[in-house]
Amino acid sequence: MLRRIEDDLARGDLRIGGRLPPERTLAEQLGVSRASVREAIRVLEAMGVVRSGVGSGPDAGTVVVGDPAAPLSAALRLHVGTRALPVRDLVEARVLLESWAVATAASTGSGQVELARAEELLVAMEEEELAPERFHALDAEFHVTLAAAAGNVLVSTVMVALRDAVRGYVVAAVPTLPDWSTTAHRLRAEHREVVRAVRAGDPARAADAVRAHIEGFSAEARLVASSG
Repeated sequence: MLRRIEDDLARGDLRIGGRLPPERTLAEQLGVSRASVREAIRVLEAMGVVRSGVGSGPDAGTVVVGDPAAPLSAALRLHVGTRALPVRDLVEARVLLESWAVATAASTGSGQVELARAEELLVAMEEEELAPERFHALDAEFHVTLAAAAGNVLVSTVMVALRDAVRGYVVAAVPTLPDWSTTAHRLRAEHREVVRAVRAGDPARAADAVRAHIEGFSAEARLVASSG
């Protein structure tokens, strides 16, 4: 069944928003049991390819949704938990992707909608009494939004997964910081510098700013060893 869905998607017979036939129909078409069909649908849901709804109405049935970030995030979190993927490697991957993304946005002038949203998030992060957990939730959305300004869907998807994979480590590290208020103030300033560089159309400055920002906090939070 998985190959059947893959083939239908490749041919354009199935698209995002389209519905799979009912279980009984699929079982008859494929010559398998309904239990096999249900298991295949569960696999597709875990892969972020479909969403199943029960009952009747617009949300009923099995719908093609195309959400690659969710399963990728879950896989990365599990592999980070097993230590198969060191946090250092995830941080380095973020640096590579984000520095490329902001440099691309700065050089092409793309992603104006995303930049406007990033600036809204900066305003939300200015609240001095903002709890660290809320700050980092906004920070995560800021980085993902900024990366999306480059206009590359795959980069955006991987960025969501990378950010989700290290979020727990970041939040857990906050109590170990010597002065969260001072750190938050610096992070706000670094965020603003990245956006200013992109707005100014300066790709080298934007890439350097986001690299220093990610590496600096990662070292301070002891996610990676400092190079200093």
